[in-house]
Amino acid sequence: MSKTLLSFGHGFSAKALTPRLLRKGWRVIGTTRSAEKAEAVAASGAEPLVWPGAEISHALKQADALLISAGPGPEGDPVLNALRDEITAAAPRFEWVGYLSTTGVYGDHAGGWVDESTALTPSTRRGQARVASEAAWQAIPDLKLHIFRLAGIYGPGRGPFAKVRKGTARRIIKQGQVFSRIHVEDIAQVLEASLAAPNPGAIYNLCDDDPAPPQDVIAYAAELLGLPLPPAVDFETAEMTPMARSFYAESKKVRNDRIKEELGVQLLYPDYRTGLEALLRDERDDHDGTDL
Repeated sequence: MSKTLLSFGHGFSAKALTPRLLRKGWRVIGTTRSAEKAEAVAASGAEPLVWPGAEISHALKQADALLISAGPGPEGDPVLNALRDEITAAAPRFEWVGYLSTTGVYGDHAGGWVDESTALTPSTRRGQARVASEAAWQAIPDLKLHIFRLAGIYGPGRGPFAKVRKGTARRIIKQGQVFSRIHVEDIAQVLEASLAAPNPGAIYNLCDDDPAPPQDVIAYAAELLGLPLPPAVDFETAEMTPMARSFYAESKKVRNDRIKEELGVQLLYPDYRTGLEALLRDERDDHDGTDL
């Protein structure tokens, strides 16, 4: 008998996971906030479910596992705000629950290393909201919860190539700044591995092996495209949105040993170079081999 995953906020990472589970005979139900976005959910192979709606209670009763990608808002965690009582009542029945959080919960470490045991000291509102959401999910008794703290996500359609081609990319220079990142297919394979070997209470950092300054990633993208190196701009004087600037408030390198040791994961894209090379290869394959 096939198992069912109910995916709340069926976005980029959940869509990458879906084909992997379908190949194993899973049924995947993905929620979305609008009928317009339901088509994108269906394109991933999941059954779209517009939420909120009356059907969600039925889907919860059918689910063997839950994946929560929906991020917290000003009012807190949207899934728990709407369904806390139902999820709490059904908690012992779920075989696996995955919550997608962020490495932003660790805060700023001035370029130093963090792992899953590092204290949670977020300096941004987004990070603080994630800490609160993690705690709220952890507080549900008998819930087989797994927390995945994601670094910066990239993948098909989410990479630096478009801006480099348009000539709008910049290499923002902030001394000592370093970010960790993760290809979406590596997120998908970690989630798949965890579903196959549940370890309730586990927390995993999801990132590659090569934390790097953001300007290096932009420079490599330009090199791959054979385009001029985008201009270097000092962070202090750069024109940036408040959201973009806030990402530079924290600098850290994230350790990923646990996904390798506990889940046996071998990263498909262990650094941004292999990840960007694969993205460009796939782009060109999609365009019948023509150089973009």
